[in-house]
Parts: sequence; C-alpha cells; structure tokens
Amino acid sequence: MIFLILGIVSLVVLMAALGMFSKAQVTTIKSFGIWVVALGGILLAAMLFFTGRGGSAIAALIMLGPLVWSWILPGGRGGPRQTRFRPNINPGRAAPARGAMSREEALAVLGLQPGADAEAIRAAHLRLMRMAHPDSGGSDWLASRINQARDVLLG
Repeated sequence: MIFLILGIVSLVVLMAALGMFSKAQVTTIKSFGIWVVALGGILLAAMLFFTGRGGSAIAALIMLGPLVWSWILPGGRGGPRQTRFRPNINPGRAAPARGAMSREEALAVLGLQPGADAEAIRAAHLRLMRMAHPDSGGSDWLASRINQARDVLLG
C-alpha cells in the first residue's frame, strides 16, 4: 500500500515538473541544468571523498572548476560579458554595401536571371529563406538581404 501511495505522489510530482518545464524559458532551463550538474558534481565528490577515494573526489572537483570560476570571476554569469576578440566573419571580403539595393544585385542575391516573373521571385525567396532564416540557424543579415532583394524585385 505504501508503494502505491509513493508511486502516485511520484507521478504527481513528475507531472507538475513537466508542466513547469513546458512553460519555462530557455534561460531558466539552462540555469537549472547548470545547477543540477554543479550540485551533482559536488555530491559525487563528497561521496567519493567519504568512501576513501579522495583522489577521484579531487579530480571531480577539478572538472567542476571551470563552472565555478565562471560564476566567481567578473564577466561570469552575473556580471557583464566582455568579448576578448571578435573574429572577422567575412575574411577577405569587403563589408556589405549599405543603402538601396540595385535590381541587378537583387537578382544575384536570389540567384535569378533578368526577366524573372513574380512567381519565380517568390519561389526563389521562399527556397532561400527556408535555409537562411534565423529561426532555422541562418543569419539575420542574410535573411534581411534576401527580403530586401524580394522587395526590390516585386516593387
């Protein structure tokens, strides 16, 4: 009888946790995951230490070190992030042109030939946006250029 009650309580707790998980934001889930890993590592190190395996406990704490340091040092989780260097995203290329896009440039962006009809423009735009949309891992800049090219050609 006690196992039935414990099972029902476990099921209710699990369902409540899944409900909260489904409504949580990504940053909250990420933070929770970091805390679970950190506490699990500390508990593992304590268990190893108290069972006479101090060397393994120290190794576990060393592996947990970068996570702890990211919270302690300035610019960690609580402080402002500072980038040490910014890689050149387009090496060997000039910066993208600003301002209005010409019709020829719009055709080149969409990969179309001069004289393409509206249907071909829409099809090329849709095909490229499926790959370049920021929601599917694409670039904001590239998606905006594809949209701008469509707007120039469709007028």
